[in-house]
Amino acid sequence: MSHPMLSLLRSRHVFFVMLLAIAAAPAADPAPLPIFDAHLHYNWEPAPHFPLEKVLALFREQNVTGILATSRPNDGTRALVEAKPKDLWVVPFIRPYRVRADIQTWMDDPAIQDLIETEYQRGYYVGVGEFHLSGKAAATKWVKRTVDFAVERNLYLHAHADDEALEILFAHDPKARIIWAHTGFSTTAEKVAAYLERYPALWCELSYRYGITDSGKLTPEWKRLFERYPDRFLLGSDTWISQRWDSYGDIMAGYRTWLAQLPRSVAEKIAFRNAERLFKR
Repeated sequence: MSHPMLSLLRSRHVFFVMLLAIAAAPAADPAPLPIFDAHLHYNWEPAPHFPLEKVLALFREQNVTGILATSRPNDGTRALVEAKPKDLWVVPFIRPYRVRADIQTWMDDPAIQDLIETEYQRGYYVGVGEFHLSGKAAATKWVKRTVDFAVERNLYLHAHADDEALEILFAHDPKARIIWAHTGFSTTAEKVAAYLERYPALWCELSYRYGITDSGKLTPEWKRLFERYPDRFLLGSDTWISQRWDSYGDIMAGYRTWLAQLPRSVAEKIAFRNAERLFKR
């Protein structure tokens, strides 16, 4: 028969071995930072690259919890809205395009304004765009009518615009609320900061944005910009072609890599909290 003291020592030994095993066990990987995709196209012209269920599964896989949804034509956006996915927040925008050729002509086409006003009657749209404008092409009466329509109805504008076109849009109505697609692609960080100061209703979306990182590391000027204006930036995939859908996971991973180099509170704002603040109604 074992001595009682020996049994006690054995029990304590087993207990301490268990504690050491628990301490040495690798921690479970935390869930990736949620992302709101503020530049998502689910185009149906000529046909969607992925069926709806595969698209929704992709969002779940990448922990994308919300999307700014647009499509050409608007059928794809309607499909996303009407699916009512329980784990995805869909924020629909009216795209002023029926076919790709409309990108070049919409700003002079009264039929596009009819499209916007008719589509708006569905009752669930939050904005108009993404639309493309370069320079003085933003100065037409039909673009001004689009801006006026959005301001009157408290809608956002999602503008793929160069610097000159951006300023013309605000000149049409300083109360316009604009999400700047791609943040000008290559507009300097210094000039972006000046725009953010000048236009309090401007938010910058970062798909295809040049200069944010260098060899995977945030550049000093963009790190300063994000920390100075943490409430003014959004992320986006810009799934305008099939290849962007195929590389969707890599796009989201790229964002998370440089978001991890920011203070957590700043990273969360850019990743999803700014979108919640803007679009929750």
